[in-house]
Amino acid sequence: MQTQVHKSIAHSLQDHGVETLFGLMGDANLFMVDHYVKELGGTFIPAAHEASTILMALGYAHVGGRVGVATVTHGPALTNCVTALVEAVRGHSSMVLLAGDTPAGYPRHTQNIDQRELIKTTGAGFEQLRAPSTAAEDVARAFYRAQVEKRPIVLNMPVDFMWEMTEHADRKLPAHTQPKGAAESDIFNEAVGMLLSARRPLVLAGGGAADAQDALIELADRLQAPLATSLKGKDLFREHPYNIGLFGTLSSPAAYDVMAKADCILCFGASLTDYTTDHGKLMKDKRVIQVDVRPEAIGGGLHPDAAIIADAGEAAKRMLHWINEAEAAPSGFTQELDPETLTHYPTSNRTAKDGCIDFEQALERLEAALPKDRVLVTDVGRFMLEVWCRISVPGPGNFVPTTNFTSIGLGLQAAIGAGVAAPEKPVVLFSGDGGFMMGGLTEFHTLVNLGMDCIVIVANDSSYGAEHIQFSNRQMDPSMSMFNWPNLTSLATAFGAQSVKVDSAASLETAVEAVHNRAGPLFIELSLDPAGMPPPRI
Repeated sequence: MQTQVHKSIAHSLQDHGVETLFGLMGDANLFMVDHYVKELGGTFIPAAHEASTILMALGYAHVGGRVGVATVTHGPALTNCVTALVEAVRGHSSMVLLAGDTPAGYPRHTQNIDQRELIKTTGAGFEQLRAPSTAAEDVARAFYRAQVEKRPIVLNMPVDFMWEMTEHADRKLPAHTQPKGAAESDIFNEAVGMLLSARRPLVLAGGGAADAQDALIELADRLQAPLATSLKGKDLFREHPYNIGLFGTLSSPAAYDVMAKADCILCFGASLTDYTTDHGKLMKDKRVIQVDVRPEAIGGGLHPDAAIIADAGEAAKRMLHWINEAEAAPSGFTQELDPETLTHYPTSNRTAKDGCIDFEQALERLEAALPKDRVLVTDVGRFMLEVWCRISVPGPGNFVPTTNFTSIGLGLQAAIGAGVAAPEKPVVLFSGDGGFMMGGLTEFHTLVNLGMDCIVIVANDSSYGAEHIQFSNRQMDPSMSMFNWPNLTSLATAFGAQSVKVDSAASLETAVEAVHNRAGPLFIELSLDPAGMPPPRI
């Protein structure tokens, strides 16, 4: 059909099954958004800041298991997205960003920049809308690349194309995104040999193995190997009796002892960062087998004894087959373990100073009170380490840690996207005070306007925690890291949210009651002593 380019782009979104578009309108995209909503019935979630559109799409893609789609206009709108794009790139988020561009014939436009070069610095992919006649094909190419490359793809749309005429047609490119199988090879056979000779094997899964739960459990049970996860694989094996939880610097004391005793670590879909390996300590004098569908994930921080490029589930099934063929005896490692202690984190008996609550004790109470079938989103800050250890999730698909670029202030926006993707589940967001003021406050009105079932818990120690730690560790005055924030609970109330300030055991119970009786967004502020926070685990 003959139509204008902005309408063709909107129809292309519909052709690709896009039900929700996150964005901020400007010169280059407002007519496309208008047509998508008013004529095609699409849902548009408007953001207050361009970076938020990326983060909302990130949360949506992770929880919803589909391509997230966002749109912004040109120039400063796109430069505002840089940090969020890096977060999405490093998190392997399949996403399309429809970004406007200034008119090609007007190089002195005040908002003109080289957008291709800007996008290259983030690691995102770049697609140019080449001509009015190729609009649908260029959109299709962006969606194809987002699925196959598992990163954001920015489609650059010159504003002067928008009212040109084009012939629209459905131009979807079918994307083969199924991971590789587990082709047997000398390396594969060597890996099986390592497993057969291991006396204390351990199975470690990352976010890349989230779909292989059953196969990994079956293999671990056959080996009598305990199961652990990296942070991004959090709680994949939560119900298993020999789940030891998080592997690395975040592990429980009992789990760390188990990891230290293991002689062979079989890793699926885990990047083996310094935090996962405790800077290499947990892999020392052990055989390491790394299975990952992404070749670039192999050997980034640690060189394995065997590297297998394969789908986690298929590789686990093939390994189990050959172990059974060899009639190998189980290792007996799990028989040495006490399941009652494996994931237990001791809680402090500290008495918080007046006007504050002990963080560990508050988290233990909230873990019991928060809805179980939840999506957990975490911002970045020193608070997050205890949250990851003490607050559970149903599985990796319900867990969104905005930690890929370790920038604070990204969590609430991702929580909005997660909530849109799974409206039937409550979203629990943990943020620090600095992160909330930097990014969360910007979009808090969006959360309230959507009426989302989201519990926002802010760990307020009135400081930037990492900097407070560094000053304190050197016996220096930490006052430069301290902030006299406004009353955050009052701010949240002013935005229209139900709000509770927790500064005592009694007010903690008030917050628990509010969790049970909430009707829409709930804001809980934990008043914390910056000098009384748990020591860092990394």
